Amino acid sequence: MDWGDLINKGGPVVLLLIGYSLVALTIVVERLLYFTSLARPAGDFAQQVQGALAAGRAGRIKNDLRGPEASVVLGLISAAAAGVKDLGQVASRLGSNELQRMERGFRTLGILGNTAPLLGLLGTIIGMIKAFMVIEQAGGRVDAQALAGGIWEALITTGVGLAVAIPILLLLHLLEGLADRRTRSMRYYASLVLEQWQPCRTTEDTDDQETAEMQRPEVLTNAF
Repeated sequence: MDWGDLINKGGPVVLLLIGYSLVALTIVVERLLYFTSLARPAGDFAQQVQGALAAGRAGRIKNDLRGPEASVVLGLISAAAAGVKDLGQVASRLGSNELQRMERGFRTLGILGNTAPLLGLLGTIIGMIKAFMVIEQAGGRVDAQALAGGIWEALITTGVGLAVAIPILLLLHLLEGLADRRTRSMRYYASLVLEQWQPCRTTEDTDDQETAEMQRPEVLTNAF
């Protein structure tokens, strides 16, 4: 059976499910490209952060670092330099912002994956109703082969719905795993900053070498 026969026999429901698959494919490809291009911390980033904090020179951490982990660390350092006391709340806000960027489109994929089987079932029910309407109009004298053919055509939508839903949900699970790993990494680096911060003067790498007193924040616990 080619796509033309599938669409003709499945009707509008199959067309809608094909639209589901195209939207889901677009989101998945875009998210995979996003995670592939998402910068990762250098192998010595943790040592760099620890060393800078231990020496009271948090401003020495490079500002050209990229990736969600670096954004959280640099954001915490900027907030501390500005005199913000509740750095745990700052870490929670920064981490939530980065997580929202990573999970963009996940809700749409969840909706598509969960409703595709229901849409296929709806198409099957509609097809069965039409088949029994034919039986009623024929006065119950319908050839068994014709009845079986009608039921087979009605079941197409259920098969297409499952064929669309299963890959969507599997790919969504894969993307959620990628986002979860980066979230744990962000939490680790945020905790590293908050747990090892010492009351010290932090020298910023600016032309006038400004200094600011840093207060030791509380330990970050499940901030995001």
